[in-house]
Amino acid sequence: MAFPAFFTQAPRIAVHDPLAQLLGASDDGRIEYGYEDAVRLAGHSCPTVAGAWLMTVKALRALYPDTLPERGGILVEFADSAVNGVTGVIANVVSLVTGSTTDTGFKGLAGRYDRRRLLSFDQSLPGEIGFTRQDTGASVAVSYSAQGVPPSPAAMPLLQKVLSGQASDPEKQEFARLWQDRVRRILEAADQPGLITLQARQAARSL
Repeated sequence: MAFPAFFTQAPRIAVHDPLAQLLGASDDGRIEYGYEDAVRLAGHSCPTVAGAWLMTVKALRALYPDTLPERGGILVEFADSAVNGVTGVIANVVSLVTGSTTDTGFKGLAGRYDRRRLLSFDQSLPGEIGFTRQDTGASVAVSYSAQGVPPSPAAMPLLQKVLSGQASDPEKQEFARLWQDRVRRILEAADQPGLITLQARQAARSL
């Protein structure tokens, strides 16, 4: 199996995970993530996964301009419910990079490295997702809109044929190509105005 080449060309991010360092998974705690890791987690590549990836990368780069983001040290808040739309898919991608979970993460060692209660939903936010550093309280809110990177007009008719079982093999291949072409264009437009909106905010949760 081979991923499309553009996966590895998407923005990447490295984090420092003190738990990984303590337990010997990484000698210096440094872990690098790429878009292909988000795809492996989600099991597919789509505009939602691409947007989740870019929001996470952009937020963490803004919060940690001069150092590696601290995995396990970030509060993540979602404006939407966990079961609303694609929020759960996005949350899984965010959790991959930040280590933040609701109540399903690592319980910690001697009161440290607890990854639970670092992710919440149904919060009042000026964006889709809030990211807050636990050490400094610095916080940003991010939102994503792919309207500026529209799909090919041929994509949806082809998808309907695929789902109805009426598409030929060449049509299935063409749909897949068009689908991933939009994902590629979204990732390449990471710095395009309006794609990812980021603003500093006052964290609502106590640290």
